[in-house]
Amino acid sequence: MFGKMPTLKIGKLTAEIPIIQGGMGVGISLSGLASAVANEGGIGVIAAVGLGMSGKKLPGAMSEINSRALRQEIKTARSKTDGLIGVNIMMALSDYDSLFEVSVEEKVDVILMGAGLPLKLPARIADQGLANIHTSFIPIVSSGRAVKIIFQHWAKKYQYVPDAVVVEGPLAGGHLGFKAAELYTESNSLESLLPEVLTAVYPFEIQFGKKIPVIVAGGIYSGADIHRFIRLGASGVQMATRFVATHECDADIRFKEMYVNCQKDDLRIIESPVGMPGRAINNDFLESVSAGNKKPFKCSWKCLRTCDYTKVPYCIANALISARQGRFGSGFAFAGANAYKVNEIISVKELVNALIREYKHADLTMRVLADREISAPFRPDFTAVVKNKD
Repeated sequence: MFGKMPTLKIGKLTAEIPIIQGGMGVGISLSGLASAVANEGGIGVIAAVGLGMSGKKLPGAMSEINSRALRQEIKTARSKTDGLIGVNIMMALSDYDSLFEVSVEEKVDVILMGAGLPLKLPARIADQGLANIHTSFIPIVSSGRAVKIIFQHWAKKYQYVPDAVVVEGPLAGGHLGFKAAELYTESNSLESLLPEVLTAVYPFEIQFGKKIPVIVAGGIYSGADIHRFIRLGASGVQMATRFVATHECDADIRFKEMYVNCQKDDLRIIESPVGMPGRAINNDFLESVSAGNKKPFKCSWKCLRTCDYTKVPYCIANALISARQGRFGSGFAFAGANAYKVNEIISVKELVNALIREYKHADLTMRVLADREISAPFRPDFTAVVKNKD
C-alpha cells in the first residue's frame, strides 16, 4: 500500500511495523515500555542488565536475583500484550549465561546480544538445537567483519546462523562499538556500514536458505530516517532514544525530563569505566568525574566480567541506577546523538503514529519528486558543444 511501513519478518515472526525498541539499561526499558511498543506492532525489548540491583535488596546470590527479576519482567510484559517481546543481553555481563537461559525458557520472541561478539552460547541452550527453539537470535554488530566472524563460528559450531543482525552506528546512545577516534569517520557512518553488513550476510542467506534481515540502529530518530534506510536495503530499524520520552518508559520522570531539556551541546562522549566510549547527557556528576574526582563505592557484585572495580573512578551500574531513579547527583543518563530533538513526553501510541505519519510523508515526497523528474520536458545538454566551440 502507498506510504505504508513494511512489516519486519524475522524467521517465523512478523512485526507489523519495522521497529525494534532498543534495550536500555539499567531499568530504562522494562516490561512497561516493552509491552507498550509490542501493542503498537513493534518489538518491545527488556534490558536484562542489573535488574536485581535496582530494586529492594532480596535474599540470595545476585546472579539468582537478576534471573528471577528478568523472569518476572518477561511474565509481566506478557500479561500486558500479545505482541512481540525481546530481551537485550550484554555479552560482557557476568551472568550472561543464566539470563540467556531464562529468556529462552520464557520463550521470548527475540534475544539481542551486544557488547561483545556472541561466539559462545550457553551449552544447555545449544544442546537443544537452535532451530528447535522458539526464540530468534540477533547479534548487535558494528562492522561487516564482526558479522563474518559470528556467522562463520555459528555455522561451524551450531550448524545454524543468527536469524537477523542489528548494525549499530556511532550516533547511538550508551556504550559504542568504536574507538573514540573512529566515531566521526565516513567509513563508520551507518550509511557506509549498512551495505558492508548486507554484503557480509548474503552468502549465509544462500548457504542456509533463509532471509536474514539487517536492522539499522544508532541515530534513527524519525519516520523519514526509517524510510531512507529501508530504501537503502535495511529490513527495519532499532530505536531507543525517542522512546525514552514516553509515558510508558520505565524510568523516573526526571530521567525523561533530562532528554526534553537537553541541548545539542549537552551531548558528549565519555570514557566509561568499562573501557569503551559512550554518549551521554552532560551534568555535574560527569563534570566532577572529568575533573578527576573519584566516587567511592563498595562492589557487592561484579556485574561485568571485565571490570576491575579497584581501578575505576566510579561504579557505572550504581550511576545508571541512580539516574534511572532521577538522582542525578550520583549518576547520569546515556542518550543518542539526536536526544536534543526531543521536546515533549508523549505516549508510545502517539510516538508510533507520528513515526508512521513521518514515514508516509517521506514516501509521498520521494514519489512526487520522482514523478516530476520523469515528466520533466527533455532538455538537450549543450555543455559539450559550448566547451568545444572554440
